[in-house]
Amino acid sequence: MNPTKKVAFYTLGCKLNFSETSTIARSFKDEGFDRVDFKESADIYVINTCSVTKNADKRFKTIVKQAQKSNPEAFVAAIGCYAQLKPEELADVNGVDLVLGATEKFKITDYLNDLTKNDFGEVHSCEIEEADFYVGSYSIGDRTRAFLKVQDGCDYKCTYCTIPLARGISRSDTMTNVLKNAKEISEQGIKEIVLTGVNIGDYGKGEFGNKKHEHTFLDLVKELDNVEGIERLRISSIEPNLLKNETIELVSNSRAFVPHFHIPLQSGSNAILKKMKRRYMKELYVDRVARIKEVMPHACIGVDVIVGFPGETDDIFLETYNFLNALDISYLHVFQYSERPNTEAAEMPNVVSKAKRAKRSKMLRGLSAKKRRAFYEKQLNTARTVLFESDNKEGYIHGFTENYVKVKAPWNPELVNTLEKVRLTKIDEDGLVRFEFQEDLALK
Repeated sequence: MNPTKKVAFYTLGCKLNFSETSTIARSFKDEGFDRVDFKESADIYVINTCSVTKNADKRFKTIVKQAQKSNPEAFVAAIGCYAQLKPEELADVNGVDLVLGATEKFKITDYLNDLTKNDFGEVHSCEIEEADFYVGSYSIGDRTRAFLKVQDGCDYKCTYCTIPLARGISRSDTMTNVLKNAKEISEQGIKEIVLTGVNIGDYGKGEFGNKKHEHTFLDLVKELDNVEGIERLRISSIEPNLLKNETIELVSNSRAFVPHFHIPLQSGSNAILKKMKRRYMKELYVDRVARIKEVMPHACIGVDVIVGFPGETDDIFLETYNFLNALDISYLHVFQYSERPNTEAAEMPNVVSKAKRAKRSKMLRGLSAKKRRAFYEKQLNTARTVLFESDNKEGYIHGFTENYVKVKAPWNPELVNTLEKVRLTKIDEDGLVRFEFQEDLALK
C-alpha cells in the first residue's frame, strides 16, 4: 500500500487568497492527500501568489527555497495572481515545477498525475478573458473566523491596479451557493464569517460576468443575516460608491452584521482620485463616513490609502493628511505606490521619489496609530462582545469586539472560539485593551 502523499500550502496576499487556498486544500483532501504545515516535509508544496506589492514578488523566491530545504525532491506549484500575470517569470525560478493561472488553479489536482520534478517549470495559464466563470470558496480550519468568497474579478479600470489583469472580469457566486457555503461554515462551529471578494459591492453580476444583476449586494446581506448559526458577519472591504445607505441602515439594525466597515479611499485629493480613475470624489467619502457614524456612533471604519502616486506633490499629500486627520475614522492601511507593468499609472509623469513615498507612508502610519488610540479610548467603559482567537501569544489570549477593538487577557484555553460579554476597562502599554467579564450585561 502506498503511503499517503502530503501537501503543504503557503498563501501570500489577501483574504480572498486565503479562502481560495482553503478550497483548493479541500480538493487535495478529496484526492487522498494529507495536509501538513509548510515548514514540514511534504511531497507537494503549493504557493498561492499575490501581485499587489513588489514584496510579494520577492518573497516568492524565498518561499520556494524554504520548501526545497524541507524536501529537495518535493514538487512545487505556483498559483494565484502573480502566476497569472508573470507565469514565465515564476516558471524560471529554480525549483518550480508547475505554474497555474487564474482558471487552472482550481483544477490543480488534475495536473498532478506525476509528481516527478520537472527540469523546467510547466506553465498552464489562460488569456485573462477566459477567466469568466466563478468558483466559490471559503476558508476554515485555521481561525475562529472564516473568509467566505462571494465575488471575483473587477470591471473597474483604476490606473495603478493589476487585479483586473490577474483575476478577470467582475462575476459573482449565486445566492444559493453563498447561503449553502455560509451554512456549511456555521455547522463547523465557526462563529464569524468575513465576506470577501475583489469588489464585493459589485456582487450580483452573473457567474459569467454578464451585466444582469439577479441579486444586489443588499439582497445578499439581507439573506445572510437570516442564516441560523452564524453569530457574526463582517464586510471585509467595500468601495465607497457601492456602499449604499440601505446597506448601512441594514447593518445598523442587523442581527449578525457587525459595525465595522473597511472603505478604500486611496487619496484625499480629488485631482489624484481622477488620475487614479476612482469612481467617486472625496465629498462622497465624507458623506459615507458621516452616514455610518450617524446610525452607528461606535462603528469602526478602516481606510486604505496610497501615498506617492505620480503627481502627488507635498501640498497634495498634506491635503490627504489633513483630510484623514479631520475624518472620524478608526485606522488606516497605508500602501506606498509601486509601479506595476501594464498599468496606466506606470507611464505617468511627475514620479514621486522612493524616499518621499517612505516618508509619507511613515507619517500616515503615525496618524493611523493616533486614530486607533483615539477610537479605543472612546470605547472604554462600554459593553461589548468579544470573540476569542485560538493562539496563545506569550501567555495571552487575544480577541476582537464586534467593532474591531483588539483585546487581551491571560491565556485561558476555555475561551477559544467563544463569544463573551465584557466591559472595556483600560488600554495596555502595548496598545491592546483590557476588560472585565460581564455575565448579565445588557449590551449597549
